[in-house]
Amino acid sequence: MSATPATRALDEAGVAYRLHPYDHDPANRHFGEEAAAALGVDQLRIFKTLIVDTGAGRPPLAVAVVPVAGQLDLKAMATALGVKKVELADPAAASRSSGYLIGGISPLGQKTPLPTVVDETAELFDTVYVSAGRRGLQLELAPADLASLTAARFADIAR
Repeated sequence: MSATPATRALDEAGVAYRLHPYDHDPANRHFGEEAAAALGVDQLRIFKTLIVDTGAGRPPLAVAVVPVAGQLDLKAMATALGVKKVELADPAAASRSSGYLIGGISPLGQKTPLPTVVDETAELFDTVYVSAGRRGLQLELAPADLASLTAARFADIAR
């Protein structure tokens, strides 16, 4: 299995993680739910990576990492970032900024490092799952390592 920017970042930092490949159905657009079902993991423990547009600042984009079982609370994300409001970024802008395809965006190893907020529920688990940077590939790591490598803060951003 070839490395991704996410796995290279973890390897360079010497962080422990486990890879979990699964067969991705190209017709399936519910990437997180597909991963949870294929891997037999609770949707509360698999986190999706969303890119938001703050409409201000440099960079104007930020990263939200929330459980697949929930949704991003845009108002809570804006509060966590200290901005007036956020909206989901244009998919093309998200791909350009992260260097990943939609459905495979990892919070790790992004082309352009962005302010990152991880939903506080991640801290309830010893390990969580996030995209490894490719559809059909999740990685499992400790939430503290995820936060450390992305310079993220934990906040209540999911509903």
